[in-house]
Amino acid sequence: MPDLIPAARPIVGDEEREAVDRVMRSGMIAQGPEVASFEAEFGAALVRGRASVAVNSGTAGLHLGLLAAGVGPGDEVIVPSFTFAATGNSVALTGATPVFADIELDTFSLDPEAVEAAITARTKAIMPVHLYGHPARVRELQSIAQRHGLMLFEDAAQAHGASLGGQPVGTFGTFAMFSLYPTKNMTSGEGGMVVVDNDEMARSVRLLRNQGMERQYANEVVGFNARMTDIHAAIGRVQLTKLAAWTLQRRANAARLDRDLVGVQTPMVAEGATHVYHQYTVRVDDDRDGFSRALLDEHGIGNGVYYPIPNHRLDSLAPYARGLHLPNTETAAATVLSLPVHPSLTEGDLDRIVEAVNVVARAGA
Repeated sequence: MPDLIPAARPIVGDEEREAVDRVMRSGMIAQGPEVASFEAEFGAALVRGRASVAVNSGTAGLHLGLLAAGVGPGDEVIVPSFTFAATGNSVALTGATPVFADIELDTFSLDPEAVEAAITARTKAIMPVHLYGHPARVRELQSIAQRHGLMLFEDAAQAHGASLGGQPVGTFGTFAMFSLYPTKNMTSGEGGMVVVDNDEMARSVRLLRNQGMERQYANEVVGFNARMTDIHAAIGRVQLTKLAAWTLQRRANAARLDRDLVGVQTPMVAEGATHVYHQYTVRVDDDRDGFSRALLDEHGIGNGVYYPIPNHRLDSLAPYARGLHLPNTETAAATVLSLPVHPSLTEGDLDRIVEAVNVVARAGA
């Protein structure tokens, strides 16, 4: 079998290593000046200067953002089921109820009509996911939120640098969260960034991440230890300087796949949307799992299914969704397949991916 082309490949080089060594030599390893600089640089580069608060994971970022926004027991937050479990988990962790709504099959994001139908007297907010790096239908969701007196939050875990109508994701809602996990478009090794639209809420997130303290031993609220270390922030600062070039390469790789793939449904990009291709996700309507195995076993093309089990059918979250039927979500879970699109791909790699997908498609998996 030919050498494996991995589905994802984190890029960590000498500059990141040097940044870590610099922090280690400084003796300031926990949250400190590197974190503060990373927060300021991230806000300036990606979210029009909005206050940004670094935390130790994307899930922690969602959890603290929800708490800072006042979400808690008795509340409902409408979320997609077709996403990583952290979206629903973060709502449940506040004591609130995640309410799962269906998606649109073209963008894989929340269907505004399904969201409107899911609103009840207990609904506090709507939290779309910019899945795979494509912006959700945030303008329509903003309108629904305003009409019903709700808040809008953004799970932007996979969407660093994505935009809609020239406006960057992360600037539409009361808060947004970007993940910095190793396989994301940029990483800090592990971590997340919470972006908020006002200083009061930013302070709340900072208190919650640090045991409820802004000043040492002056605990104001019951909080968590969700701090990012200076080591992780130093990695993130270097990665941030490379993100724009990596995104251009992801988009170029995606354009090549769009042009040459046959026999699969390639990703749709909505009018006015900038897709940053955290994943290049196609749909395979006939035996997706067989297609996936053939790509890997016969051609050495890594690939992934994100996500095979919708949140509303997971053992952990199904109790919130008894009897719920989400047809587009079920179709997506049965047919999506993500192909390599990362910026490390060579022209030869892209040739191999195109050839393999087209051969398997013609063979019917």
